[in-house]
Amino acid sequence: MPVSVTDPLGPAESQITFRQLADAMPQMVWSARPDGSHDYYNAQWYAFTGVPVGSTDGDGWNTMFHPDDQQRAWVRWQHSLETGEPYEIEYRLRHHSGTYRWTLGRALPVLSASDEIVRWVGTCTDIDDQKRIIERNEILSRELSHRIKNIFAVISGLISLSARRYPAMQEFVQKLQQRVAALGRAHDYVRPHSDESAPHHGPTTLKSMLKELLSPYPALDEGRLAILGDDHVIDDRGATPIGLVFHELATNASKYGSLCIPEGTVRLTSKIQSDVLLLRWEERCSATITESGRRQL
Repeated sequence: MPVSVTDPLGPAESQITFRQLADAMPQMVWSARPDGSHDYYNAQWYAFTGVPVGSTDGDGWNTMFHPDDQQRAWVRWQHSLETGEPYEIEYRLRHHSGTYRWTLGRALPVLSASDEIVRWVGTCTDIDDQKRIIERNEILSRELSHRIKNIFAVISGLISLSARRYPAMQEFVQKLQQRVAALGRAHDYVRPHSDESAPHHGPTTLKSMLKELLSPYPALDEGRLAILGDDHVIDDRGATPIGLVFHELATNASKYGSLCIPEGTVRLTSKIQSDVLLLRWEERCSATITESGRRQL
């Protein structure tokens, strides 16, 4: 939020105090006029960038960013200047070594007694090491999760090979493979992905995962299987048991319940109540279903 100040010191004393405080900070500190023209950088800025003093005044700061980040940073800065909203963005800043390092840029407007912006004061924080650690962890997480997905495929293959010795157990084997496949789909949906491998866009939510899980059932496209109610972000810990439960419910409904007749429907409703997610599976049909799944008028 904006900062409102009254200056008890004279202008010269105030400037000296500000510069002393700024140079003592471990972060890069800068300031700009109300129009966005930069007019001050502390010692850490010049130590980090290695550029001559004053060379990045005005709009020269943008040339210090990675070419792929310059337009994005400029648009974000212009938005803050026009609206007075705090400025915050991550970008790659050129280090004096010639490499680019990830940096977190922030700025707040300084207001006068009449609530007019008289200056912007900002900081740049080197976050490159943290970004690299996060990137490595994401790569490792994706690799581990990919191996888990392959384990589902191996298990399914072992079940098929073992079933050849026991022809009488084909029905049981088929059900077991369906369960393993359901777990695999649920895991694949919520596991860490790269931009290329992601099966969905945006956050992983309960409703989107259920649609993916239940997509093999024609009733979903026919509108007889409806997923309604509140949505909620879901992770891999919740996806596995939910995936198995609703696969079982959908399978039973298709064989013995409301989805085995043309007029039957299912409503899957979710509701968030006092930090608890309630799930309701409701089957409706106008006919009586026998144990064998046949319609009885």
